[in-house]
Amino acid sequence: MLGDRGQSATKENLYKDPTFPASDSSLFFNCSTPLSQFRGEISWLRPQEICSAPQLFSDNPQEVQVKQGILGDCWFLCACVALQKSKYLLSKVIPPGQPSWTDETYTGCFTCQVWQFGHWVEVTIDDRLPCLGGKLCFSQCQTEDVFWLPLLEKVYAKVHGSYEQLWAGQVADALVDLTGGLAERWILKDPGRSMERERTGKVLEKMVFRRLMNLKEQCVISCSVLSSRQGASELGEFHAFIVSDMLHLSRVSGNEIILLRIRNPWGRRCWKGRWREGGQGWSQLDPIVASELLSQIQEGEFWVEEEEFFKEFDEITIGFPVTEEGQLQSLYTEKVLSHTQNLCGSWVKGQSAGGCRNNNSFPMNPKFWLRICEQSEVCIALQQKPRKYCADWAGRTQNLTHLAEKGPSLTEGIQGQNYQAVGLHVWKVEKRRFNLPKTLSAPPVVGTICHSYDREVHLRCDLAPGYYLIVPSTFLKNAESDFLLRVFSTGRICLSEIKPPPTDAALCEELPPGTEERSMKVTLRQHCQDSKCRPIGFHIFQVSFTAVMKR
Repeated sequence: MLGDRGQSATKENLYKDPTFPASDSSLFFNCSTPLSQFRGEISWLRPQEICSAPQLFSDNPQEVQVKQGILGDCWFLCACVALQKSKYLLSKVIPPGQPSWTDETYTGCFTCQVWQFGHWVEVTIDDRLPCLGGKLCFSQCQTEDVFWLPLLEKVYAKVHGSYEQLWAGQVADALVDLTGGLAERWILKDPGRSMERERTGKVLEKMVFRRLMNLKEQCVISCSVLSSRQGASELGEFHAFIVSDMLHLSRVSGNEIILLRIRNPWGRRCWKGRWREGGQGWSQLDPIVASELLSQIQEGEFWVEEEEFFKEFDEITIGFPVTEEGQLQSLYTEKVLSHTQNLCGSWVKGQSAGGCRNNNSFPMNPKFWLRICEQSEVCIALQQKPRKYCADWAGRTQNLTHLAEKGPSLTEGIQGQNYQAVGLHVWKVEKRRFNLPKTLSAPPVVGTICHSYDREVHLRCDLAPGYYLIVPSTFLKNAESDFLLRVFSTGRICLSEIKPPPTDAALCEELPPGTEERSMKVTLRQHCQDSKCRPIGFHIFQVSFTAVMKR
């Protein structure tokens, strides 16, 4: 802590971020969220003005729980748990060597990294934090003298433009931003199914979920609620929770009981079901066992039986595990996806924005070659760059209300304001030359079920060696956006973009050259609209197979 002598002068010299000032411009976007009621009441304090001995981390960071404040960013806080599960990610996002408030070199300046559209981006902030009544009013650790979480929240708010921009979002997006990896989301119930299919679907989903819970120590598992129901009337609408544990218990009769431990970022217990404290569910267990399980839960945690979980919660989100070497592991096989390649692209009106497969202009869309060199498990991700905060928050709130009535996924109403509806399809190509329209009219090897407003959509498949054609598309023709195509694989791959052919070229595509030798005739023909030909020529270069693979 700074000493009393010369403290005020030192405070004047501390770093003040000019690009994210301690003012309303950093707090609010357009004051249309509940946060606006605190306008004029929020002050900005540095950690040493909030407590006597601030520290960046606790001695045991894994035991420090995140706690949500008056900002509706539960989705971001759930993703922050990933840093507590991985030393690699923690040092990647919050690099070592940050200043300590007890150091003579302390200047009030902190630097973190956030993954953005294919790159880790360094973000620098000052340590002035929003407070009400001298206390942090947004996120904090339950150990109040630990400040890594509110500082990281400020970094994320700066990336988005303001704290208010964090009021609603998707856990999967925050997980990708904090890990540079992938996150998958599953809907736990489908109102459109018949009762028989609904019951069958739940059984299948439970089997997958139980298997995925084996990864709970390696990655974040989050669950979300779209609307409150009778058994969980205080869970809150559009709220995200953390699934921290699963226990398999047995009754005396031998019937299985599966309990899930859920953590509420609000920091308070809100469960009113059978397994609440004093609930009827505990009577099924030995009193000693019941007492022990109840003693394990911390502030904001509660136990839920699996059947209740699938009834009351609407979706789960799981981030792919990240190894200590920074490589992704498959959620399905736990194999390391050690080979990865990325390419950027764009949908441009009138050129490459062909729309979905219902349009005859679909072949206009950007196209990519994926060469699989050996039998591989492959994950292909399509991430679009957001339209920069073009919608107001009143529109977002309205969409969320409509969303709750319709019952689809949590963020389609939110995402639709900033993103296009996008899809991704993959075709296997057997011959060196093929007819593009004919190929695209055939069923793909794998593809998204529908176009989605999510920031990122992805596919998982097992692919045999060979060449594959990848076509990302928007649902609407001439819908413009930039995108990033990422491929993760257990085996060697080569990803390359197919350049658009001349407008008068035949509707034929050719695979990248192989290693075999063969005779070939190449003809260059010019089309002269004014009947005047120009001197032309071309050159042919030999490129090694190794060079092609490094593209």
